[in-house]
Amino acid sequence: MLFGKGRQLTVHKGLYQEGAFAAKETLTLIGPRSRVISNLRILGPCRTLNQVELAYTDAIALGFDIPLRLSGNIQGTPGCMLMGPAGFLEMKEGVIRAARHAHFGPADAEFYGVKPGDQMKLRIGGDCGIILDKMLCRVDPSFKLEVHIDTDEGNACNLLPETPCELVK
Repeated sequence: MLFGKGRQLTVHKGLYQEGAFAAKETLTLIGPRSRVISNLRILGPCRTLNQVELAYTDAIALGFDIPLRLSGNIQGTPGCMLMGPAGFLEMKEGVIRAARHAHFGPADAEFYGVKPGDQMKLRIGGDCGIILDKMLCRVDPSFKLEVHIDTDEGNACNLLPETPCELVK
């Protein structure tokens, strides 16, 4: 709808989880204050629902009051307007701040002694080291070990590729 009838997403870059990718296609998100974020990257593959995940500071700048939620849990969340080169989509709901979480395959879950829904801590080292509490554990046979935090959390501790990190039960 946003890119033209029948248009499929094209892979820009593969992501760490098998089959996930950043698409070449980008959107413009229009917030309640009529402010926008341009070049908002779409992540694929397509799902059965539309969802926008924003960092808390981006949400404030756009005028959203968004809840902290797990991906896919969009009931009762604010909506937004999305603009693509071929049209607009008014989402009635689906704008969230994604809860921090870690993906575990079964072997990693066994190693760390966690099951789906457990919570851990993420200790991030460096000069601005912090401990992030309530790191939700998501376990699936298709997952590879990976932690997901948002840009606000990463910026708060000056997270860099070489920054030491440790999951703690």
